[in-house]
Amino acid sequence: MKRVFAIAAIAAIGVTAIATVQPASSQDGWVTLVDGTKMGDWDKVSDANWELKDGALVADKLISGKDPAYLVSKKSYKDFEIKAEFWADDAANSGIFIRCKTAKVIDSKECYEVNIFDKRPDPTYGTGAIVDVGKVDPMPKAGGKWNTFEITAKGPKLTVVFNGQKTVDAEDGKLASGPIALQYGSGVVKFRKVQIKEL
Repeated sequence: MKRVFAIAAIAAIGVTAIATVQPASSQDGWVTLVDGTKMGDWDKVSDANWELKDGALVADKLISGKDPAYLVSKKSYKDFEIKAEFWADDAANSGIFIRCKTAKVIDSKECYEVNIFDKRPDPTYGTGAIVDVGKVDPMPKAGGKWNTFEITAKGPKLTVVFNGQKTVDAEDGKLASGPIALQYGSGVVKFRKVQIKEL
């Protein structure tokens, strides 16, 4: 009888240990969409040569056509924070699109575009800006190094923090919710980690 109780006690301890050892993302609300070991589950609008390479999700050319390519989340998000680690070369045209009206049309009119574009002809909405919503001055540079974005959308309030410096603090109510998307337009772009937490 004692042996049965001992086995039951050990089993209970084991179950408790398993229940308390959870990934950090599930304990604090963060969900990892991309990391160095998984591409994640996305729909595509156009296509680039996305692949996991050297601990990051990488693209350096379009598969067909000249239009930018997008990885679009299957889920819609309303209020959230995004943390992203990315690398871009000097020629990169990329970005993170949020609250898109539809998963089929991804652009700065149908979504909020948090830009990664050091060589944008008009740097007002270049790297660190939200195109047509939140200007950046002076524009920071992302090229040739690993960078971080912290993007928060809560109601109409939109903020962007690039490498620890706030680049956008704006209000805009035209888009309330929708999927997010990662863009490849040109150059070399790498996403090492993309996480999201709903608020």
